[in-house]
Amino acid sequence: MKNKLVLSLVCMLSLAFVSSGSAAPNNVTIKKIVFNGSGCPPGSTQARLARDGTSFRLLFGPQFEAEIGPGVPLIESRKNCQVLLTLNVPQGFTFALAAVDYRGSADIASGSQGVFRATHFFQGQSRQSTTMKTFNGPLRGDWRAFQAIPITELVWAPCGVERALNINASIRVARGSAGPRSDSQMTMDSERGRLFTLFQFRWKTCP
Repeated sequence: MKNKLVLSLVCMLSLAFVSSGSAAPNNVTIKKIVFNGSGCPPGSTQARLARDGTSFRLLFGPQFEAEIGPGVPLIESRKNCQVLLTLNVPQGFTFALAAVDYRGSADIASGSQGVFRATHFFQGQSRQSTTMKTFNGPLRGDWRAFQAIPITELVWAPCGVERALNINASIRVARGSAGPRSDSQMTMDSERGRLFTLFQFRWKTCP
């Protein structure tokens, strides 16, 4: 319990720090968002932009679940979702992805593993950030993968040019040393809004 409280405090302080740049401009809206992948078929995922333009949430459906077990096809052991997000950004401003907070739930057998991985970059740029975390079984309950991106490593959208933010997230479960009759699941299902993925932006004016 104490460790969870410490982790929550660290995450809150990190979010406060990364959002301490220039205030977001007015009238930031989502211009276009595209979802593609086995974990986010059409109609299963929702995106919500904060009113102040400082962050947005993704809520995934029950299809974003990786599973292994007797009779479960191998293809079900990994699920992914690629998100292309284009914002209406007022002239003279640019933004970067400053922090990510991925959440889900899992039921992983002893000896098995669940692996989360996500990459983030702007279209047309080679620089990217990666978030990755491994969860060893036995594990039953919620999981979290949080990352605050250091200021010196922020990747900024190019000024005056429209570029989509590319987010590619995946979850995978592996049997490991668990017995052949064991089963494990890992999901990013929002569970009716209880769990969600949060992306924090940092804004600045263009030179």
